[in-house]
Amino acid sequence: MKTLYFDCFAGASGNMILGALVSLGIDSKKLVSEIETLPFSDFNIDFSAVNRSGIEATLAKTTYREESVERHLSDIKKIIIASGLTNSVKEKASDIFAALAAAEARIHGIAIEEVHFHEVGAMDAIIDVVGACIGFEMLGIESFACSKIHTGSGFIDIAHGKYPVPPPAVIELLSGLPIYSTEIEGELITPTGAAIISTLCTRFGSIPDMKVEKTGYGAGSRTYERFPNALRMIIGEEAPEKSSHELDNSHTPRALTGNLESSQLTLIESNLDDIPAETLGYVMDKALNIGALDCWFTPIQMKKNRPATMLSVLCENRMEDDLISMLFLETTTLGVRISRIERKCLPRESQTIRTDFGDIEFKIARFGKKVINVKPEFDDVRKAALKSGLSFKEIEARIMKNFDEKEKGIEGKQKV
Repeated sequence: MKTLYFDCFAGASGNMILGALVSLGIDSKKLVSEIETLPFSDFNIDFSAVNRSGIEATLAKTTYREESVERHLSDIKKIIIASGLTNSVKEKASDIFAALAAAEARIHGIAIEEVHFHEVGAMDAIIDVVGACIGFEMLGIESFACSKIHTGSGFIDIAHGKYPVPPPAVIELLSGLPIYSTEIEGELITPTGAAIISTLCTRFGSIPDMKVEKTGYGAGSRTYERFPNALRMIIGEEAPEKSSHELDNSHTPRALTGNLESSQLTLIESNLDDIPAETLGYVMDKALNIGALDCWFTPIQMKKNRPATMLSVLCENRMEDDLISMLFLETTTLGVRISRIERKCLPRESQTIRTDFGDIEFKIARFGKKVINVKPEFDDVRKAALKSGLSFKEIEARIMKNFDEKEKGIEGKQKV
């Protein structure tokens, strides 16, 4: 899987992302040509090699005719949809601007449709967002990850006045994501950069395990003494996960008793007292789709006698970051608890067995050579019951009889 990793030691902005894409090797002329399918005024992007504290980086500088237009989200989406871009690029770019609009709406306490884009409604923001999505597609990126994000410090002037760094829209976009600040003054992570990263990235933290293919640097417009104001973007190929029988003993210690399998798992938990039941159901579905091994709810009582729900997600260690990111983005939680647990389980297998009602898949668990748990696939039994007109219980009993006869036949052959 081709993965792009944003290394935000100096934050990120839209033009830094464009510069890093060109530094990674994409054709700048082809990139600009694709952006030019957007139906608005003339513009130009100049890409140049610059030095940022000893690092050669690519600076993207956009020039365009000044506008006096205040755009709403619907206006920006119309511009994107009317372009000649691929559906994938249109969808990603629209999602990014929708995230920006949602952040502004929450800050100002208004509906998304009422949001007027100021700093991020100008042409350069549209060019940056659309250009970034085009570049990602040109590179064939399948997955996005990001480091902890350096935000900068101090104060900046925006449309609403003088605000601290990071400004309200940025901190809203980065809610639930790992950030930090140092003595470096200035806005290092911009609303456009924050929107692109928070919308596309599913993992935050250290560099994923991957074989590095390319590294590019996109320069920021400001220069600092002994601080490389540049965004590093790394492309690599992540190896496919090994199946359980391919892992060595350090990952899956074997057979402590009989043929029990032991594995190390992660349990993620959070107490929620302000989330609708519909959202909880959605979160469970999403957790299982991402790759959680199990997800469940426990009724609890919190302080001030408030009824609440404890959300529990069980997963393999490698899925921890993806699931935690999802919980921060999709629920009201401000923090989660992490437990490392050991699971011992019987090895399981699936067999498809021909029965009186057609082929039925069985899940089979064995202890040593002995079958101790057999379960026919629910959907297969359900289809057979509906088709035959017999009850579910009767179909299940007759199917199990077919399975027992097959097993006895196998045992008889082994004795002979």
